[in-house]
Amino acid sequence: MGILHSGQCQCGKITYDITGDPITVHACHCKECQKRTGSAFGISMPISKDKITIRGELKSFERVADSGFKLIQFFCPNCGNPIYGEVERRPNALTLFPGTLDDTNWFRLDRMIWTCSAQAWYELPEEIEKLDKNVDYDC
Repeated sequence: MGILHSGQCQCGKITYDITGDPITVHACHCKECQKRTGSAFGISMPISKDKITIRGELKSFERVADSGFKLIQFFCPNCGNPIYGEVERRPNALTLFPGTLDDTNWFRLDRMIWTCSAQAWYELPEEIEKLDKNVDYDC
């Protein structure tokens, strides 16, 4: 299968190609995603590791999620742009941060998680599934 989508960090030192569809796409309103993005929420796109090729040397940051599982976030050491995360309980997938895609117009959100932490000024869309906390997804 050929390349479906590509992306890169802000400085271009990290690039990637995707050859398959994501498992899901969700917006996470947890406080950690707010810190990671400097925004009201983070968008996450879990994808099978065998469907993505990443080029460039990444740095990482590790923390433990509310679920108790280890999360590792990978970012460009030059511009600091977060590229993806890995969740200990999903060893065959990584969670791409799709704002790094060259074209962001093709994907749609499937759900919003951790809406209990959503900013009071943000109006949650009616048509998207909403989970108060995290059921099967890690940020």
